[in-house]
Amino acid sequence: MNGGVERLKHPQLTAKSHEIIKLNQHPRGGYAASPLFAHYAYSWLRDGTFIAHAMDVSGERDSAELFFRWVHRVLQSKRGQVDGLLEKHRAGAWIERYEFLGTRYHLDGRDDSSEWGHFQLDGYGAWLWGLAEHIRLTGNRGLLNELRDSIELTVDYLHAFWHFPNFDCWEENADYVHPATLACIYGGLRAMGELEERTELLDKAEEIKQFVLRHAVHEGRFVKSIQCEHESWQPVLPGVDASLLWLSVPFGLVDPHDPRMEATVRTIEAELKHGGIQRYAEDTYYGGGEWLLLTAWYGWIKLEQGDRAEAERCLDWIASKADTLGRLPEQVPDALRAPEAYDQWLEQWGDPAMPLLWSHAMYLVLSSKL
Repeated sequence: MNGGVERLKHPQLTAKSHEIIKLNQHPRGGYAASPLFAHYAYSWLRDGTFIAHAMDVSGERDSAELFFRWVHRVLQSKRGQVDGLLEKHRAGAWIERYEFLGTRYHLDGRDDSSEWGHFQLDGYGAWLWGLAEHIRLTGNRGLLNELRDSIELTVDYLHAFWHFPNFDCWEENADYVHPATLACIYGGLRAMGELEERTELLDKAEEIKQFVLRHAVHEGRFVKSIQCEHESWQPVLPGVDASLLWLSVPFGLVDPHDPRMEATVRTIEAELKHGGIQRYAEDTYYGGGEWLLLTAWYGWIKLEQGDRAEAERCLDWIASKADTLGRLPEQVPDALRAPEAYDQWLEQWGDPAMPLLWSHAMYLVLSSKL
């Protein structure tokens, strides 16, 4: 990937990652997911939260706070929309997907009006978690009052709709419920509940946790997606997805040494691991390559499970994929699941996204953990 030139050493890539993230943060706070990839010229709540967290743990806390204030400005204008959704929900009325809150916004905070799937709940849970983590790290509890309207709007939204089928973190499978998404919601409600000692948030988080443990475990491990059929929740996509690592790190729905998580990690290793980690077995997006951010997540949980050597190998592998400018891509085609699809995506969208700020962010997170 780096054309045989000498790779950047970790301190150099860390500095480059900070530089790239700060350079691609809008003055109002949104992070461009990938500035040179037109389809990713938005700020996602999910991606942005993890980018902000990476900046938090590496000492760039002003950047993180600017992002959380950006989310607040985006959401505080949505109270009427959320109240309308809650009224429909209480009345038992049908709600179309397009009526829900968006998953990404223009960098200046405007709504994204494209037809790309919008109804995703993971970002809303993640931003509550990220904000709570930021306040815990900085001690700036004044943000709780300053951002109160958007915090409460998000809490109301998640309380009502956490169990609704919605797009997964890859903008796919909108008819299903996804444990990785539920982990984000659990993590956000629990973190904010602990921060503010709010029993109702902790109770809802526990309800979500028990739902996942009751319905999203198959053959002793977690599954990619579930669906309600004949008033019973069943695994509809019983394979694994690397985003299932989120159940443990960072959201803590289960401990890294929980037997169900250990079995999930073993299955990810058996089915999705090469040098890096792929998303899921049926992936055809750009041929289903290895994703740098997921490799960082895998390294993170291996570190938590006591395998520091594997975590360090993951960090080295990620660094080896930087180009001569220190830019990290979204994924690499070293070991494709669907090689025949790679050229089709190249023709349709051009080269895979580079730099991907989320890749840089997770490199910083894993580096900080090590």
